[in-house]
Amino acid sequence: MILNETYTLSNGVTIPKLGLGTWFIDDDAAADAVKAAIGLGYRNIDTAQAYGNERGVGEGVRTSGVARDELFVSTKLAAEIKDYDGATAAIGGSLAKLGLDHIDLMLIHAPQPWGDFRGGNYAEGNREAWRALEDAYRAGKLRAIGVSNFLQSDLEDIASTATVTPHVNQILVHAGNTPSELIAYCQERDILIEAYSPIAHGEILGNPEVQAMAGRYGVTVPQLCIRYTLQLGTVSLPKTANPEHMRSNAAVDFVISDADMVALRDLQAKEYGESSAFPVYSGK
Repeated sequence: MILNETYTLSNGVTIPKLGLGTWFIDDDAAADAVKAAIGLGYRNIDTAQAYGNERGVGEGVRTSGVARDELFVSTKLAAEIKDYDGATAAIGGSLAKLGLDHIDLMLIHAPQPWGDFRGGNYAEGNREAWRALEDAYRAGKLRAIGVSNFLQSDLEDIASTATVTPHVNQILVHAGNTPSELIAYCQERDILIEAYSPIAHGEILGNPEVQAMAGRYGVTVPQLCIRYTLQLGTVSLPKTANPEHMRSNAAVDFVISDADMVALRDLQAKEYGESSAFPVYSGK
């Protein structure tokens, strides 16, 4: 069962292949969503400072009835924080809000502040934020560190002064939007890719080609899309607060053929409807 399967990061830490994304889950609903997921067997929970729900996620983790060392909790440094002192303070803030003595994975949420996404050059700020993550990692506050939404050039900027190579790069990956060159670049450097929004924020549900392929496998479109990202070798992070969807999202123990993997990889489906207003989709 996929919920029992893990990858091993370059530092030897294991991470479950399927996780629960919590973007847009309100803080007051996050604890119940996290507890429901953990009750179904999920062990990988992903949040971020920007989501505004670290308190609720932490409560769900602490009251789940599952030992802390069996759970993998990730959060992200706000994209606007581009200095060492600010990052150090924010790491402590996340630990306090989550109510945990360590975080399993912490990422820089984006190479630019969201208000200037894919805009200016924040290389020095990213290096300073990364230095803060490295220090927290060495201090045992963080078991692994990484980045999110980083392009190859952003990773190269970090590498110029880093003493720890990012363990993870969490990026937008789904059928219809597969950044194959970036995925290959990271995999060659033992940087694990995490795929967020593997169901394209729901916009792919109406795609007739994907619907037809899912029908041939006897699965739902979300199941096909999650399985696709898993077969790419990524951690898949579908977001939901619905326990039935959580259960369905984990029922992906089938194999997509090589030919269908190519078809899904080559699919171009980057129109996100109302979701286009979000920085990660609009590109600005």
